[in-house]
Amino acid sequence: MSTQDELFSAVDALLEQVAQDDLPVPAERRRLREAAGLSQAQIAAALDARREAVGNWETGKTEPRSPKRAAYARLLEGLATRFPPSPADPPASVVSRPFNGPGPEPTPAPIAAPPSRPRTAAGSLTRLDASSRQTEAKKAAAKKTTAAAPTAVDPRFENGPLAVIHCENGQVSAYCVGGLVLDVPAKSIPALVDWTLAEAKLGQARLHRNGRDADPILVLTASALERYGLPATLSQEERHASRLLDNHKVVKQIAKAGLQLTQRGLGPWARVFREPEGSSRRCVQLCILPWNALDTREWGRRDDPQLLLTMHPADLARYLGLYAQRVMTPRGSTATTGLELMTALRPPTRAEKDPATGEFKRAFNEDALTARYDVVECEVPDEHPVLKGRFARHHLRTPAEMLMEEPYDWCRPLTDEECVNPYLVAVDINMSFAAAANALTVGLNGPTHLAGSPKFDPALPGSWLVDLSHVDLSRVRINGRTVDADRLPSPFTPKGDPPEGPAWYATPTLAYAVELGFDVAPREAYVRTQTGRYLDSWYKRLRDAYVDTMADMGVTTDLDGQEFLDAMAQRRQTDPTMALLETAIKATAKGGIGKLRQRSRGQVPYYEEYPALKRETWRPDIRAAVLANQRVGLHRKLMKTAAAADLYPTSIGTDAIVYPSPGPSPLDVLPRTPEGKPAPGTFRLGVSPGMVKHQGTQTVLWAEQQFEERGGVFNIANHIKTDPAAGEGE
Repeated sequence: MSTQDELFSAVDALLEQVAQDDLPVPAERRRLREAAGLSQAQIAAALDARREAVGNWETGKTEPRSPKRAAYARLLEGLATRFPPSPADPPASVVSRPFNGPGPEPTPAPIAAPPSRPRTAAGSLTRLDASSRQTEAKKAAAKKTTAAAPTAVDPRFENGPLAVIHCENGQVSAYCVGGLVLDVPAKSIPALVDWTLAEAKLGQARLHRNGRDADPILVLTASALERYGLPATLSQEERHASRLLDNHKVVKQIAKAGLQLTQRGLGPWARVFREPEGSSRRCVQLCILPWNALDTREWGRRDDPQLLLTMHPADLARYLGLYAQRVMTPRGSTATTGLELMTALRPPTRAEKDPATGEFKRAFNEDALTARYDVVECEVPDEHPVLKGRFARHHLRTPAEMLMEEPYDWCRPLTDEECVNPYLVAVDINMSFAAAANALTVGLNGPTHLAGSPKFDPALPGSWLVDLSHVDLSRVRINGRTVDADRLPSPFTPKGDPPEGPAWYATPTLAYAVELGFDVAPREAYVRTQTGRYLDSWYKRLRDAYVDTMADMGVTTDLDGQEFLDAMAQRRQTDPTMALLETAIKATAKGGIGKLRQRSRGQVPYYEEYPALKRETWRPDIRAAVLANQRVGLHRKLMKTAAAADLYPTSIGTDAIVYPSPGPSPLDVLPRTPEGKPAPGTFRLGVSPGMVKHQGTQTVLWAEQQFEERGGVFNIANHIKTDPAAGEGE
C-alpha cells in the first residue's frame, strides 16, 4: 500500500501536469510581468533560466518545459490574481499549448477577423461600405471546395500580416485583412513605425519552427505619401539609386528618432527597424505603392497599369493579405518572394543545445542550402567572374562549354495533312516549373569533379558531359508503336534540334535518355553527393495556394471536360481580385526558379561579382535540374500522345503546346479512351499543377499568314492567346 508521501508526490505530479497545459497567451504573460513592475531578468533569476528564454516565452517563440513550466504557471497565476485585466484590454482567454511535433509548427491563419471587435488600443474599428461587403459576400459564394481555414489566431498578429495605409479627409486609416480598419494616430513615418511595433498587432508567424516570424508590412498609398511628407514620385537621380537621397527630410526624421534603415535606404521596399529587444526583431517593412513597389507585370494587369494605384484600400488589403496567408508575406517582387519562400520553408540553421555547456548554439539543417560553394564553369552565365579571361568578350559558348538546360522554344512547318484541319489549338501546362520541382532530387552541397569517363548515376544530381548525337528517336517504341520522330522536338535541346556532339546535360535529361533505351557514356561530370528534395515543401505550398485561389473563382478539382473549360473562361469575371492573386502565385513559382540563377543586371562591370552571387540560394545547378525535368516531362507526354492518337505538335513555347485540330476546343484534339477518359500518360484538362488548360485557338490560315509576314522566324505557340492575360507567369 502506498504511503502518504508517495500519494502526495503523485498528486503533485498531477498538479504539475495540469500546470503544463495551462498557460496564458504570450501577450498576457508580458502584461502581467509589466503590471507587477518585474523585469525579464528578475523572472529568469527566480526560475533559474536565461533572460532570453523569458523573452521568448513572452513572444511565443518558445515554450517553457518542465519543471520550469509549472513554476512559471504558478507565478503567472499569482500575478493574474493581483493584476486582473482592465475592461479596456482585449480578452486573453486563449491558452497557449506546447508544440512537440517533429515537423513545422501549425501556421495560424490571421486572415479571418471576427464579425465585430471592441475598441482596442490599436485604434477604433469601422465597417466597410456596402460595395466592399458585397465583394466579400460574392467571394464567399464563389468558393466551393477550399478547405476551411483554421480559426486559431496568433494574438501577436491578430490584425493580419499587413495593412494598407490610406489618408482621406485628413484621417489616416490602416486597412487590414478581414475588413478591419484601424485609426492611425501617427503624424510622421517614425511615429508610424513605432505605432506598428507597439500597437498594430501586425505580422505573420513563421512557416517553419526553425524559421523566423515575418515583419509587418505597411503598404503606403499616394494619399499616405502626401500625408507623411514623401514625394509622389522619385526623381531621376533617386530612381537610378532606387531610394530617397540621404538629405531628404523624412530620412533625417528616421535617423533622429533612433530608427535605422537597411543599406537599401528608403526606396520602394524599405525596412525600418530599431535594435532587437533580446531575441525579438523590431522591424517594419514599407511597400510604397506609387514608387512601383508592386510591378504591374507581376502583381497587376498589363492591360491596366494603374489598377493597383486605383484599387480601394480594402480590396488591396484583401488581395495582398490572401497572398500572405497562402504563400507568404511579400518581400519585394514575386521572384524575390518565391526565393524567400524556399528559405522560409527550409531554414538553413536551427538552435541546438550544447550538452556540455547547456547553451544553445547554431546548427545547420541537412535538408537546406547552408553555404556558398565553388561554382562549376559550365553552369554559370556568361558574365560570371569565374569566366574572366576564358573567352573573348562576345564569344558564344557552345553546348560543350555551357549547360544549356532551358524550356522549349520550338516550331516546325505544318504538313499538308495537318493543313486540312481548320484550327490550331494551344494548351498550357498549369504551374509547369513548380510541377517539375515536385519530388525532384537536387544537390545540397558543393560539386565533386568526376573525371576519366565516370559511369552515369541517375541518383547523383549535377552536370555531365556526354555525346548524345547517336540518339535516334525513330527507333523508340511507345506502347508498341513507333512515333514519327521528324514531327517531334528532340528532348535534349531547347530548340528541339538533335544534338551534334558532346554537350553538358543535367541529370534529369540523361535519366530520360536511359529511360528511352539509349547508351549514356559521360566523359566527365560535376555531381553533388549530398542530395534531397529541397523544393518539395515549396511546391506543395504554391500548389495549395494556386488550387485554393482557383476554387475561389469556381474552378475546382472535380470539374472535367466542358465544365472545366467554361469555368476557366468565366473565372476572371467571377472575382477580379482572385484573378490578380492567380497571376501573382504563378509569377512567384516561375520567378523563384529563375532567381536560383539570377544574372547581373548591369550594376557592376562585366566579370565582376554582383550581389546575387553572395546568396546560398544562388544555385544554377538546381535551376537547370528543374528546367530539364520540365522539358523531358513535357516530351514524355508528347511521345505518349503521339503513340495514342497519332497526334503531333506544331510548336512549343515554354509550356504551351499547339496542335492542329478539327475543332476550336481542346476537347476536339486531346485523345480520350472509349470510356471518355483522358488517354493514360497524355495531356489532361484540369486545374492541378501539371495538368493543362486552354490557352487559345487560331486558324491555320492565320498561322500561314504569320509565317509569310515574319519570314519563318516565328513561334506561333507564343502568340495563340484567346485571353491576353493567358500564359502569364506559367
